[in-house]
Amino acid sequence: MRIDTRWPVGDADRGRSAEELVALAPDVILASASANVATLQRITRSLPIVFANVIDPVGAGFAASLARPGGNITGFLAFEYSLSGKWLELLKEIAPNLTRAAVLRDPALAAGIGQFAVIQAMAPASFGVGLTPIDVRDPGEMERAITAFARERNGGLIVTASQGSVIHRDLIISLASRYRLPNIQPFRYYPASGGLVSYGPDPYDEHKRAAGYVDRILKGEKPADLPVQAPTKYELVINLKTAKALGLDVPAQLLATADEVIE
Repeated sequence: MRIDTRWPVGDADRGRSAEELVALAPDVILASASANVATLQRITRSLPIVFANVIDPVGAGFAASLARPGGNITGFLAFEYSLSGKWLELLKEIAPNLTRAAVLRDPALAAGIGQFAVIQAMAPASFGVGLTPIDVRDPGEMERAITAFARERNGGLIVTASQGSVIHRDLIISLASRYRLPNIQPFRYYPASGGLVSYGPDPYDEHKRAAGYVDRILKGEKPADLPVQAPTKYELVINLKTAKALGLDVPAQLLATADEVIE
């Protein structure tokens, strides 16, 4: 087996990388994240593509439905939109005085709109929390918006899943620390880098499962017949050092259910 790999940075590099891979006429392409899948889809509608770490493949037009994708693309969801409400629930549990939350999202993506919609539906009715959406695409504008948001008390940050939030995660964690804002993110590498808490799927497990689809396609199956699958493994990670720095006492029952506690 021959494996060719590309690690694109930015839109221009992503386009070049996708064109190079398609020109090699591989038997199957594995792509991570919606932006990379979308670029590949514009170039080829015939080469089999298996994705991982995509939030809304139907909304993005990659698949006709989860059960029957119907085209040349299938794969594994990062998570379902309903998970977004859990971030607000957990943040409120750790910081019970929270009355305001800035939601960092990419409004240009269907996934950004969908994640915010779930949080918005739950915030006032279930938790009495007002929301402030902040765009993560421009780091300078994001920093100004978070700085303005932090001028009032009882605020926190919900960082939704997007390429922008991953690229700028060090800045987001730094701002949360500077303004003492309780924060929650989707993936473990946030609290591992100094964020407060994360709840979401295990991306390593997701990519291992994607390798199984690659194997099945190499053996003759078609992406159109392989259903898009949701995660089977979620993890709660809490950074106790960050909690102490923010003056927060993490509830004992939450610590008991955590998959990992960073001290």
